[in-house]
Amino acid sequence: MPFHEKIIAWEDLPKWRRKIRAAGKKLVVTNGCFDILHLGHVTYLENARKHGDVLLLGVNGDAGVRELKGPTRPVNSETDRASVLAALESISAVCIFPDSTATKFLAAAQPDIYVKGGDYTLETLNQDERHAVESCGGKIVLVPFVPGKSTTAQLEKISRL
Repeated sequence: MPFHEKIIAWEDLPKWRRKIRAAGKKLVVTNGCFDILHLGHVTYLENARKHGDVLLLGVNGDAGVRELKGPTRPVNSETDRASVLAALESISAVCIFPDSTATKFLAAAQPDIYVKGGDYTLETLNQDERHAVESCGGKIVLVPFVPGKSTTAQLEKISRL
């Protein structure tokens, strides 16, 4: 499937989810900014995919990234980030959501499995996001991350050049 066909418009997400459910497939969901793709990201996404049949990636929109990361971010636009991510084999679909938190996205996606990185615990995870997943019967899985690999670290290294 061409990568651009894997990008789901926010308003089409509920309809897309109903199709996945009707097909009897287990939906894995994760989310993030994914501003500059690196080894930590692709390792994390491959690990997430192993937990189900379909991996939906929620990407924070540009305004949400600025709120989370500051006025100089994102480096890449939401459309560019979603497109690059959709081209990855491990990703079944990508949906850009407008908020800095994934609560509304998770409520719409209704994941069977919600994957977050090992830098989180059930206690440090955004509790509204946790409730959105658990209230639709979803399970939360924490997967290890690759130490020392982050967009922020890459940008700091670039700034020192």
